[in-house]
Amino acid sequence: MTSTTPLTAAVHDADWDALAEEMNAHGSALTPRLLDRDQCREIAAWYDEPERFRSTIDMGRYGFGFGQYRYFDHPIPEPVAALRAAFYPYLLRIARDWATKLRRAAPWPETLDAWLDACHAAGQTKPTPILLRYGRGGWNALHRDLYGDLVFPLQVVIGLDEPGTDYTGGEFLLVEQRPRAQSRGTATLLPQGHGLIFTTRDRPVRSTRGFATAPMRHGVSLVRSGHRHTLGLVFHDAA
Repeated sequence: MTSTTPLTAAVHDADWDALAEEMNAHGSALTPRLLDRDQCREIAAWYDEPERFRSTIDMGRYGFGFGQYRYFDHPIPEPVAALRAAFYPYLLRIARDWATKLRRAAPWPETLDAWLDACHAAGQTKPTPILLRYGRGGWNALHRDLYGDLVFPLQVVIGLDEPGTDYTGGEFLLVEQRPRAQSRGTATLLPQGHGLIFTTRDRPVRSTRGFATAPMRHGVSLVRSGHRHTLGLVFHDAA
């Protein structure tokens, strides 16, 4: 288990039974507050320090939406690395449970470092924690963050601005393709400093024969005013 620090205490102190129940029911779950206002402002300000990042993506150029995001480079800033390491063992329990329900392999070892070593051995060496910025008119198309053959089935996004004050619109969107039924969408406003755990690719849902696979995609609705920053924690690296 990762050690507790003031930064990661909220992760360790969360009601993980309740969060797992929410994940099983809906494929996403909102965490308690993880970062205070000053920490959020500090991380959001990193966006204007390009030396921290390995890549900047203009979403409009690739048809992904409208806005920008940046992938952190090595070394990943300590607050980001600490949060990712703190989340991993708790998310691992859910990941393994889902793999059992779907009769899949569960290749994820006990620690994040060991899992990232496996990613790197498979050629997935690029760090994937991400900082996103949307201005007025920004949005993100529905997608999945799959960067290679090795995939961790859960990820986390943390809101860095105050909805309704720093920006309007910009809800986090999840769309679930339900077995033999119409797709279902959910929209979540991310409170500043809180995280949303969500499904990377798909999740198990009950069916007449046990469990079926429900594919899911995520995106961001239109930002109507202001600026919206989020920190994304992906738990597999990229090829």
